[in-house]
Amino acid sequence: MNKIIIGLIGLVFSLGASEVYATFSVKAIKSASLAFDASGIVKKVNVDISSNVKKGELLAVLANADKKANLQSAASVLKYAKKDYDRQVKVKKLIDEGKFDTYAFKYENAKNQLAYQKSMYNKTFLRAPFDGVIFFKDIEVGDTVSGVSLKTVYKIQSKKARKLVLEFDQKYHKSVKVGDTFKYKIDGDAKKYVGVISKVYPSANANNRKLQAEVKVNYLMVGLFGDGYITTKK
Repeated sequence: MNKIIIGLIGLVFSLGASEVYATFSVKAIKSASLAFDASGIVKKVNVDISSNVKKGELLAVLANADKKANLQSAASVLKYAKKDYDRQVKVKKLIDEGKFDTYAFKYENAKNQLAYQKSMYNKTFLRAPFDGVIFFKDIEVGDTVSGVSLKTVYKIQSKKARKLVLEFDQKYHKSVKVGDTFKYKIDGDAKKYVGVISKVYPSANANNRKLQAEVKVNYLMVGLFGDGYITTKK
């Protein structure tokens, strides 16, 4: 009887779960380094480190009076090019085809020039690419920036969305799956947390022979680290 019970316990254990040790660091779900894609002098700086910003919010502006004048000039050229074109459309059947094409070309070119000048003007504004918090700033009014040699002036990360980036031994590459439970602790914090594997990376790190996986969390400070155990099904 005892042998039967022991055998059943062994069978249950073999069909049950096992634990895989993993370390992790906390990273933001979204993170970006921001730079001006234009050259000029910084005119306005609207946000600082720890500022909460919305997607599209204006962070900084370059002096752009020249760009604005070019944009207005291009708009005027387009206005009169369209008038000339519209006049020619009305008498198209009465004029030489080549002459009509000349007016059509000027009109199309004016539209392209306006779009180009608008693009150059818009590059003097630096906006937030998503909702988040600024965690790095290296820009002040009067600074000179270059669109040729890009310099990071802000870094932004998602405000609360975080992920644990786990590392575990490559020998468990067939064991760890999306949906597995991860029980963990933050270094220096006695509280125990539980998460779920949301992503398993498809390749191992050639330097340390470790695999990586992710667990989505909220509000933890970026840069924290800790360890825990992934519960896998055999």
